[in-house]
Amino acid sequence: MSVTAPLRRRLSVAVALAAAAAVFLTAPGGPVRAEPGDAVGGEGGTKTLAQVLDSAGRGYLDAKATLDASKKRQLALNLQLGAAQSRLDAMLVEVGVVASASYRIGRLSTMTALLNSRSPDAFLERAETAELLAQRDDAKLRELNAARTQYLRAKARVDAEVKEQAKQVQIMRRKKNDAERALVAVGGRATGGFVSASSPIAKPAPRNSDGSWPRESCIIEDPTPASGCITPRTLHALRQAQAAGFRRYVSCFRSGGPYEHPKGRACDFSSERNSFGGHATGSARRYGNDLAAYFVRNADKLGVLYVIWYRQIWFPGSGWKSYSGSGGDPSSDHTNHVHLSLY
Repeated sequence: MSVTAPLRRRLSVAVALAAAAAVFLTAPGGPVRAEPGDAVGGEGGTKTLAQVLDSAGRGYLDAKATLDASKKRQLALNLQLGAAQSRLDAMLVEVGVVASASYRIGRLSTMTALLNSRSPDAFLERAETAELLAQRDDAKLRELNAARTQYLRAKARVDAEVKEQAKQVQIMRRKKNDAERALVAVGGRATGGFVSASSPIAKPAPRNSDGSWPRESCIIEDPTPASGCITPRTLHALRQAQAAGFRRYVSCFRSGGPYEHPKGRACDFSSERNSFGGHATGSARRYGNDLAAYFVRNADKLGVLYVIWYRQIWFPGSGWKSYSGSGGDPSSDHTNHVHLSLY
């Protein structure tokens, strides 16, 4: 009894400590918080909404990239068109001078050279002159026709770019409307949102030569506490945010859920330093406001699909809209973390 009693007491103390630790770690005020996807309400919204936002966002950014590339081509084509117009105008003046002279004195032909020549040598000289003048006139006409053809081709290319731009603007408008209808269905309405002209400027993520976003796979090991993979563009956005001073707790990959987390194209940036806490207040909320504004200002540089923070969502072309989570908890309402989804 003298040996087993102390052992039993130690075992009882160990069990009690383990139970207390478990209660402490899972209590609302404990230092360890559930990941947003593990909370009661998850990330909020619905699978359908997430799919619409993904499809609409990618379609919108694809159309915008095509539109921007078309505008760049149009600038170059406008320069070509201007040069072609100048050459055509100059040729019209030159041909006009030739035509005016021919009208006044008549065009010198071989017959007139023969009739007006007093000797064979004079005839040959006048015939050569007539030939040279005819060649000059024909060359001017050919140059005029070439200038006119160059102008018409340049104008046709400019017109084609303008038509392409109108097409892409329509696509962007349609994708924007798709996203807004999906948000209205869950109570979305226009808000002031989070915007700051003083947000740091991010380095742009790599694009294709035509300005479009390259398709990327989940091939890079997630450097955040979440185990999994992310895309190169997600890593770039994460590193740029950290370089701008946003270094609090982040979790990216998650195997489940309707958002881009399982694809390695989303990250949750906590407003707390070491975990996901409750509803952000004070400095934590200001941190989230600044981070959301940073992603919005650099959306085109980073390839942002949408940003969610504090019951609001930002979508390209639409601005900030109200956003209600399904669970009413900090994760669903995004009041403890900024959600970033990328192309």
